[in-house]
Amino acid sequence: MKVLFTFYNPSGGMETLNRVRCEALSAQGIECHLLYTHHGEGRRNIRNTPVHILSSDEEIQYLLTAISFDLIVVCTDIDLAERIRKLGYSGLLVYELQGLGQIEEAREVIARFSSRIYQYADALVYPETAHLKLLLKEYLPAMQHYCFDDPVGLPNFGYTAYPPRKYPVLAWVGRIQANKNWREFLQIGLRLLESKPQLYLWMFTDNTLYDPEEKAGFDQFVAETGVSSRLILYSNVPHELMADYMSIVGDSGGLLCSTSILEGFGYAVAEAMLCRCPVLSSDSDGIRRMVIHNQTGKIYTGGQIDEAVWSAFSLMHNRPLRATIRRQGEKHIRTNLSPQLYVTRFLEMYNSLLDVRH
Repeated sequence: MKVLFTFYNPSGGMETLNRVRCEALSAQGIECHLLYTHHGEGRRNIRNTPVHILSSDEEIQYLLTAISFDLIVVCTDIDLAERIRKLGYSGLLVYELQGLGQIEEAREVIARFSSRIYQYADALVYPETAHLKLLLKEYLPAMQHYCFDDPVGLPNFGYTAYPPRKYPVLAWVGRIQANKNWREFLQIGLRLLESKPQLYLWMFTDNTLYDPEEKAGFDQFVAETGVSSRLILYSNVPHELMADYMSIVGDSGGLLCSTSILEGFGYAVAEAMLCRCPVLSSDSDGIRRMVIHNQTGKIYTGGQIDEAVWSAFSLMHNRPLRATIRRQGEKHIRTNLSPQLYVTRFLEMYNSLLDVRH
């Protein structure tokens, strides 16, 4: 069996998803390939899966002719799905959605793409996320739907003990764009610094992918508030090193703070939990598959800075609760979001589509 996964560029959560599922499927003897239409910094994370960075019809057609794919999964890029069909591919094609920013944007994209999704795709696949379920069933009710969780973690990705830092760390992962809500993270950090002046803020970003207006606002906010002396920016950290960083944050007495307005899944949250780093997250929908309030992490109401600060203090100072959350968070991810479970569900999807075809 040969599968092709496609996206615009290897970056962020989609790069992680594609790499993790390809390695998990390959371990079961399935040949996986990745097709991106643009370069991205995440390319260097991919070592065990063939990667094709192609943009022209001629290049894509050559790939489709050279390798007879049994299934192609196209994420978000409906133009690419149309091109693949018009280049002669007649096999199974599944259209995937993982997250489309804020709800208005997601609704507009799905409404605009719906007729072409019907035309070019055999089915839909998406994670267990309430807003995606609702919108896709509203706009594409007649399509075959497959809904299951994304896989988290590879065999060597997890907690490692390091000498603890002498200061707590408040960490954040994401691009500098509106939906990731960097401003709220810095506001929470500034409030915490008032009573914990030894705190450091670590932000993990991609300095090649950002919204220019948001980046200008970010730079201005940092300059005006004077937070730069307690702020450390990391860009494009190799993925395997993120496990080390999250382990260090967890052992520092700090936490990961996710401030997104809306998430389809939220890999940063899941991977932090896997590394025993406690998580405080805004109620951004997709994270509810991972964060169960006061059991595997803490959830606060987006925009409520006081609530977020109180919850962060609780995670830092309530040692029994912190220990329980670190332990149960890791267990929850390993049990419910394992790559092996994803492979089972993915193959069930493939086999049911084959049955429909035949």
